Amino acid sequence: MHAAPRLTADWYDGRSARARPVDVWLDGKTLRYGDQSAPVASLTWPERQRHGQRQILLPAGGLLSFADAGAFDAWAQASGRSDSAVVQWQQSWRLAALSLALLVAGLAAGYRWGLPWGVNVAVDAMPRTVEQKLGGHLLGRLDQQWLKPSRLPAEAQRAWRARWAAMLQQARQAGGPAVPEQFAVHFRDGGKALGPNAFALPGGDVVLTDELLKLLDDTPDAALTVLAHELGHVQHRHGLRMLLHAGAIGVVASVIVGDFSTLLAAAPALLASNAYSRDNEREADFYARALARAGGVDPSRMAVFFERVAHKKRSDETPQSPIAIAISTHPADEERVKFFSER
Repeated sequence: MHAAPRLTADWYDGRSARARPVDVWLDGKTLRYGDQSAPVASLTWPERQRHGQRQILLPAGGLLSFADAGAFDAWAQASGRSDSAVVQWQQSWRLAALSLALLVAGLAAGYRWGLPWGVNVAVDAMPRTVEQKLGGHLLGRLDQQWLKPSRLPAEAQRAWRARWAAMLQQARQAGGPAVPEQFAVHFRDGGKALGPNAFALPGGDVVLTDELLKLLDDTPDAALTVLAHELGHVQHRHGLRMLLHAGAIGVVASVIVGDFSTLLAAAPALLASNAYSRDNEREADFYARALARAGGVDPSRMAVFFERVAHKKRSDETPQSPIAIAISTHPADEERVKFFSER
């Protein structure tokens, strides 16, 4: 009968920093070290690394340290103990490279398909009342950071609201696209930061700057179509979808730490920049064209809007604000002019 293979180790009893050299061997289901023993089932065998000492953690809090890693590996293998599949995978550079490739592919697939699916599920599950509270909070942050009270005369504001109400009433009577049940139009002075701008917030708040209405004062059909476009974002909940999509990592972190301040701090600039995807913009354009035509408004006047905004961007000597109206994020001007002019 062959004697069980033995190995020399340093034993730390967990009470003293002094090591004691001992012989270690396996006796059936028992590990013996010097005059001590412990059941094999109670031991913790840390994963084997390519370099460094080997250790066995003892149930009483001590450990056995083996300075000769090669001798320990041969001893463990001779005693019938082999590496787990995970350790073997980690020790192979080919399998590690394959794991990295699979991880990258999984992250890319999650971003391409999983994230939009998750955002849509979250948007569908979120009550409108919660979305409206979020929009109200964001409007308050915008008023603090970027917007100022409108300087548009009250009579002019009433005139714009009357045009808007007339278009919606005619569109409803003509069987136009559904209009959101809850929405509100707000007039604000955009100043140099926003300039001529319009954007929709989650929950139905639509902001129009004085500069935009001044730019389109002689072509109200263009301004009404811009309003219809923003209402399309409200109807399809694009603001909420974009906010959750752009802040996905922040949302996950916020859920973990319970602090949404980082996400909310970045949201006003994100929403004010009209940073919707091209698909969202096209969807809002389809809605705007249908609503405008049903409401007796000529959407082809949007050509004037694109021309004047482009001219203002070229001639404006002030530095471009990071949240100025982001025409570059929308489909090409030529494409949109053609779209709004089609019959």
